[in-house]
Parts: sequence; C-alpha cells; structure tokens
Amino acid sequence: MSRIQATFDTLKSQGRKALIPYVMSGFPQADVTPDLMHRLVSAGADVIELGVPFSDPMADGPVIQKAGEAALRLGIGTTQVLEMVRRFREQDARTPVVLMGYANPVESYNLRHGAGAFVRDASAAGVDGMLIVDYPPEECVGFAAELRAHHMDLIFLLAPTSTEERMAQVAQVASGYVYYVSLKGVTGAGHLDTDAVEAMLPRIRQHVKIPVGVGFGIRDAASATAVGKVADAVVIGTKLIQLLESGPTSQSLPAVESFMREIRQALDAT
Repeated sequence: MSRIQATFDTLKSQGRKALIPYVMSGFPQADVTPDLMHRLVSAGADVIELGVPFSDPMADGPVIQKAGEAALRLGIGTTQVLEMVRRFREQDARTPVVLMGYANPVESYNLRHGAGAFVRDASAAGVDGMLIVDYPPEECVGFAAELRAHHMDLIFLLAPTSTEERMAQVAQVASGYVYYVSLKGVTGAGHLDTDAVEAMLPRIRQHVKIPVGVGFGIRDAASATAVGKVADAVVIGTKLIQLLESGPTSQSLPAVESFMREIRQALDAT
C-alpha cells in the first residue's frame, strides 16, 4: 500500500477530507522548499503536490508559470527537486509527496541517467506519486506498473470536457487519487462553479473508484468548504503562490501557514 492510499484510508475512517497544497519547487527561493513543506504539514496538509519547473507548462496559468520561470533561473531542475524531497524526508516519513509536472523533465532525466532512472531515484528520495500533465493514460500502462512496483502512484487529471471513454481509460491505470480540474482553462483562471463540480463528480465516480480531488479556482475557506462537501480532497495552488510572492519569506511563509490553517479548520468544521 502506498503512503497516498494509507493517508486517504485514514482520512475516510475519520470522516475528513484531504487538504492538498501545491507549491513550486525552489520558489520563491532555492533553499526554502523543505521548510515550506514542513510548514504546510504543520498547518494541516495531508498530501503535498510539488511542482517540477519546466519551460513550457501548458496547463499552468500566469502565476504558476512565473513561479516556475523564477525557479528555473535559480537553477532548479529535476535533480534539485529530488534533493528537496530527500531533505523533507529527513524529518517527515509520513506525509505523501506528489511531483506534478511534464513529460520532458522526466524523459530528459532518463536520457542523462539511464532508462528507469527517474522512477528509481524518485522512489529513493521519498516521492509517493507522479502527476504528469501531458502523459495520456493510454500510453502509461508500463509507466504506471513501474511506479507501482516502487510503491508510487500515477495520478491523472480529468476535466469538465472529459468524456466517459476518457474517464474509463484513466480508471484503468490511475492510483492514489484522481485530480478533477474544475475549470476549463489553466490554473488560476475563471470562477469556480461548485454546482457544476457537484454534478460532475458522480459521473467520474461511475468509472473511478479511488478518491477524487478537486482543484483550480479554490482560493478561500468558502470555496474550499463547498468543494470539500462533495470531493474527497481539496487542492489549492495559485493562491499559495500568490502569498509566497507577496513579500519576503519572513512574512510570506507565515502567511501561507496561516492561510492553510484557516482552510483546514473550515474543512474539518464541514
């Protein structure tokens, strides 16, 4: 059993919903990420999604794109991201970590270090799951099996435009949880329609039997609570990046921690 599955099983037994923050590795400073991750856990995070910087992030809105570009300028690549996870694991052996990114960094890493090197090294660092935005499920059967052999999960995105066929394809290879993108467009765009989310989740669950998290457009306790009533997990990214860029880390890190505690308390009160 993966750490992700164990976490969701525990939360289900407690009648609680998962809180999943997304942050960009190496942002706003190259050495701040492990400390930030610990702060997120202290504030109530159940799983952490850690962005892998990439120069052409097709699903990311301007806020997360800017964070990724800043991390790239600081020299943050896949090797550095894995080192951040290792440092986090020195003090936290419980909280699942999911790397979220794109195919190019994964495949480039394997070209440099040999076939299968990325999965091997990610597992050794303490990674629990992968969400590769541009890996379609029909081409991921082998990759999913390789991850499972290392006790890691392969997580997929579903969208308002996903067909029944696509949901069924995802259900065949996904593990851990599925990430439902609540909006058409990129991260940070549009207005969250909770009624549409509530209507979509039963359709997804006809095919997908693992937990369903919802993200994109969740920016405050009210939207998180509304989503938490129907989803198994609430994913928040853009708002955290905005808080991180709002000032020096002596101010922005406590601001992120305070915001996360507010969301956690709202979810637990639902």
